[in-house]
Amino acid sequence: MKVLIIDNIDSFVWNLVQYVGTLGYKVKLVDNKITLEEIKKINPDRIIISPGPKTPKEAGNCIKIIQEIDDIPILGVCLGHQCIVEAFGGEVGRAKHIMHGKTSRIEHDGEGIYKGIPNPFYGTRYHSLVAYEVPDELKITAKSLDDGYVMGVRHKKLPIEGVQYHPESVLTHSKEIPFPKLGLKLIKNFIEG
Repeated sequence: MKVLIIDNIDSFVWNLVQYVGTLGYKVKLVDNKITLEEIKKINPDRIIISPGPKTPKEAGNCIKIIQEIDDIPILGVCLGHQCIVEAFGGEVGRAKHIMHGKTSRIEHDGEGIYKGIPNPFYGTRYHSLVAYEVPDELKITAKSLDDGYVMGVRHKKLPIEGVQYHPESVLTHSKEIPFPKLGLKLIKNFIEG
């Protein structure tokens, strides 16, 4: 199983690379300017779109990749999640409160990447943007209990999921599953799902 990670120029990408490697999968890290043709040559089994410091429109080719690839499962983390929302016509904007290194209790639907994940769990948030309008093609799969923001989406027909929080962060955990096992389980559920 080969996992392609698209780097949106963020230090958290290295945690994602390490998680995928720890789980025993081959990892290829590429810049967010990668083209669809280059992705086809790499022929990955899964794609993870990383966090990053900018807006979805400034995330290289990520939105185009999400819109064009329909046969490779995609997971978007933080900025990657926001790219998924915008790729299908949703709206991302400034959050009322900036969340950098703060945890929230995350409630989820128990499906997809959340299979076997305690409900709720503590997700670590590093973001100033949030999804305000989720398009009809996407289902809201997770929300933060403290402020009610969208923390997860899943495409209704395509193998695409997004998470606003950081599964790879040291503070993402639950009472039942401590760090790093909860984040690893979320990533493993995506790869093996």
